[in-house]
Amino acid sequence: MLRRDFIKKAAASSVATGFVSLKLRADDTPKTAAAKKTKLPRRRGFNLMNMFLPVGNTFKGSGNYDLGPFHEQDFEIIAGWGFDFVRLPLSYWCWSSEDDWFRMDEKALKQIDQAVEWGKQYGIHVNINFHRAPGYCVNPDPVIKIRSNLFFDEAPLEAFCYQWGKFAERYKGRPSSELSFDLLNEPPGSPKFRDGYIKAVRAAIKAIRDMDSSRLICVDGYKWGREGICELDGIDNFFQSSRGYDPREITHFRAQWCPDLNDFPEKLLGWPMVYKGIKYDKNYLRAAYNKNWDGWEKLGGAVHCGEFGCYNKTPAPITYAWTRDILDVFKERNWGWALWRLRGAHGVLDSDRADAKFENFKGHQLDRDFLEILKQG
Repeated sequence: MLRRDFIKKAAASSVATGFVSLKLRADDTPKTAAAKKTKLPRRRGFNLMNMFLPVGNTFKGSGNYDLGPFHEQDFEIIAGWGFDFVRLPLSYWCWSSEDDWFRMDEKALKQIDQAVEWGKQYGIHVNINFHRAPGYCVNPDPVIKIRSNLFFDEAPLEAFCYQWGKFAERYKGRPSSELSFDLLNEPPGSPKFRDGYIKAVRAAIKAIRDMDSSRLICVDGYKWGREGICELDGIDNFFQSSRGYDPREITHFRAQWCPDLNDFPEKLLGWPMVYKGIKYDKNYLRAAYNKNWDGWEKLGGAVHCGEFGCYNKTPAPITYAWTRDILDVFKERNWGWALWRLRGAHGVLDSDRADAKFENFKGHQLDRDFLEILKQG
């Protein structure tokens, strides 16, 4: 669909759904006269990857994702271990397409409905995230080209708000104790994108709150989720999502989608680790979070870590030592967290980590040592 056709359709959708112009001013941030600080339970759990990409997509670095409908067994397992949170990083390609951002396939959306219902059944909070949204994804697909930019162009912003408005309408009345919305995965770190990201966040929040005034909403921090955004103070029922991927030499060791790390010397790998004169240890992690998140939390802002973990090429002893330390730091800050993947390369099930010890568990290979570390976090 051509850009002019998107804009025409977006304008019609704006009238139909009550959206206002997206030329928002700074004082248009949704807030109340006396905004209450959000009290966020310390929920812990996992990312479930089933709709991270459409079935059949062969994105480089996608790994062994189990694409397709969500599995009740995953919710049963997570609850049985004592965890209470799942994040669903979703691609809008699963229910829409680059050719028509305003088409939303009901069959695909019902798969998300089922995950939300299983969350309720098993006492697990479900966090719906747009990992891929009209006009932006942190890891663009080399086959399907994104033709516009969410942070600069009106057409994808209209579609972004339209889709979030539809999700808000769909789940209106569902308690925020059961369900939250994470608007966009990992905005870029370049300063030129900051204003556009904040504009997109404010517009999407308005679209959601016009449909459901009480929905719990989350946004990823700036610089790929690494830094709190203090300009978003004053929004009710709202929190920000951080990340746990530092240092990348540890968490993304030999990850094929990070070619800049391919030559990192394995002999230097360790935890703690000294590299280029910097000592990477628990104190390093603590200082990084203090720098990037103290400002937001001093305003009373709430934080949850939506993703963290080590790729399966990181040796198990290093993964375990790093995980213990980062979980200690999360606990010090009273943050909940979600490991990047329950199953697969970063996960506690079926990770294929070469030097981990596995046991058979409900048809999967369980890294019991890793699980026990997570339980303590």
